[in-house]
Amino acid sequence: MRKQVLVSVDRAETRIALLEATGQVTAKSAGSGGRGRGRGGGTATAARPTTTGVDGYRVAELYFERRGNRSIVGNIYKGKVDNVLPGLEAAFVDIGLEKNGFLHVDEIVLPGVETVRRGRGRDDGGKKISDLLKPGQEIVVQVVKDPLKSKGARLSMDLTVAGRYMVYTPTGEGVGVSKRLDDKERERLRKEAKGLDLQGGGAIVRTAAHGATRPDFERELQYLFKLHEVLQSRVDSTPAPGLVFQEADLSVRVVRDIFAADFERAIVDDEGQYQRLVSFFSRTAPELVERVELWQESKPLFESTGVDEVIDGLMAKRVDLPSGGYLLIDYAEAGTVIDVNSGSYVGRGKQARLEDVITKTNLEAAEEVVNQLRLRDIGGIIVIDFIDMARARNRDAVLKTLRKALDEDRTKTFTAEISRLGLVEMTRQNVTEGVREIMSRACPTCDGEGVIRSEETIAIDVERKLREVATRAPRSVEAFLVRVHPGVSAQFTGHGARVLHALEAETGKLFHFTGSEGLKLSHFDVVLEGSKVEVSEEAIPFDVGDEVLVTIVEPHMYNVDDAVAKVDGYIISVVGGGQFVGQKHLVRIEDAGRTAAVALLVGEDGEVIVAPERVDGSDGVESKPRRRGRRGGRRRSAAAASAAPDQTSSE
Repeated sequence: MRKQVLVSVDRAETRIALLEATGQVTAKSAGSGGRGRGRGGGTATAARPTTTGVDGYRVAELYFERRGNRSIVGNIYKGKVDNVLPGLEAAFVDIGLEKNGFLHVDEIVLPGVETVRRGRGRDDGGKKISDLLKPGQEIVVQVVKDPLKSKGARLSMDLTVAGRYMVYTPTGEGVGVSKRLDDKERERLRKEAKGLDLQGGGAIVRTAAHGATRPDFERELQYLFKLHEVLQSRVDSTPAPGLVFQEADLSVRVVRDIFAADFERAIVDDEGQYQRLVSFFSRTAPELVERVELWQESKPLFESTGVDEVIDGLMAKRVDLPSGGYLLIDYAEAGTVIDVNSGSYVGRGKQARLEDVITKTNLEAAEEVVNQLRLRDIGGIIVIDFIDMARARNRDAVLKTLRKALDEDRTKTFTAEISRLGLVEMTRQNVTEGVREIMSRACPTCDGEGVIRSEETIAIDVERKLREVATRAPRSVEAFLVRVHPGVSAQFTGHGARVLHALEAETGKLFHFTGSEGLKLSHFDVVLEGSKVEVSEEAIPFDVGDEVLVTIVEPHMYNVDDAVAKVDGYIISVVGGGQFVGQKHLVRIEDAGRTAAVALLVGEDGEVIVAPERVDGSDGVESKPRRRGRRGGRRRSAAAASAAPDQTSSE
């Protein structure tokens, strides 16, 4: 499969996109776009943007690294054992970070000690961790998994030094070959690596070694041996806890790990990063230097190639499928649940069978699920809820499609059988923070729960607590001014006014409500208590004659010619405002009460437009509006009305 790598470097972050060929190349191919230069002055091109990346390609994987928040996977530290927990068969190691790292007994490698890999929950007579490590002991460890949420980094004492073609393991033995290569190439590489001098260690031949020869291995091993010697000297001179070796930055690391013979090119939009990659390949794979190109177009690389559009969709819960179905992706602490829905897809023709429609949707979903797992880097436990299928052969076909798509995923996965209910349980290795964790934070309103208590629920709670406040108040206190969120104050006006009246009848106290947008929905304050006159004067936000610029939000419930405006939950009935719903308009307050006011429209000439029979309390028969001269009063905006205490709205 043909692939490309795009590297975009900004001041705040580095982004990398891995593109894979789809086999659907248009007339304007991926090699006919913009200009760039490689080492030999060749051209780098930008593909025409499409919904899936660039022509003939789709965005398969995305990598992000923020300044000040780099991944520490691969870093080597000289640490100090903080405490040993025999019950967990693990130790916590201080490596100089905010949280101690976690070291399992299976990851302990010490001179002269043969470690038995027992696996969780087994005891095959291997050494106990309390026999291997003691608090205060200094050890050298490597990070194999970034700190995630409340957990510290996962550590190993089985150190590795990564090159382009091989991973050198000083404490290992023999040569292994990546299982991601086909059998024929694996056998060839095994013969090429046979008899290599590993200086008492071991090595793993990487997927990127496809097509490599013995001289390539020998050259790289010499580089890895020298790097290991440097690490050893740093270990001796570094006090614990301290950093001994820092892994390469994101662009070098990704290109080193995945850039192989099937990659057409790597396009970089930053001169400095371009030079670093050229230098890296000059040392490790000179034949690939010419495939590194510098983007020199005025239009940003990710925008031109359509990658920005893909990134913008990464936070979406819904992912549409080609035939009209869709996925719903839900994240939870214990894992991720992906629900498959048929949506608008009903099959083709009158003879379309339900089972066929369901199977086609599930087959599309199986491929798209893997696309989303790779794009979003979703790890941990994953449950896929496919649409129920009656036939076993259809369930087998969906599972086969899912597993085939997972073959392209470099991350380690395990997939269980599909159940009769259409559920597939799988795991995907979680090494670093996923895209969601990097790009988002918990909602401050719902604390990441996704739901909040309704206004009705909160109003009931407020009523209950105000009853207690009234019970404890001195007899001299006749009324209260209560500040709440406008959504809650609205529960005590209109149809909710009967709740307010019942509360007042029960307690013998008067309650005024003032809305505040800046207040949390679940919070309320009693801002004033005193006599009915004192609180009423403070609570009613407008005086008769005030002119207020309001937004007319909805038609009046009982008269379509009228409309309603709201100022922090305070209701203003606008006579004749029905035709201005959704617009801002100047109105004049004609009557103001505890929970609502009546207002008339003010024309451009400053005169009030009024239907006289409506204001005079007649039966509401239509008549031609007339203009009335301006009364004395203040002209204010709704914003000004809610700014000062004496202008705060009340319910």
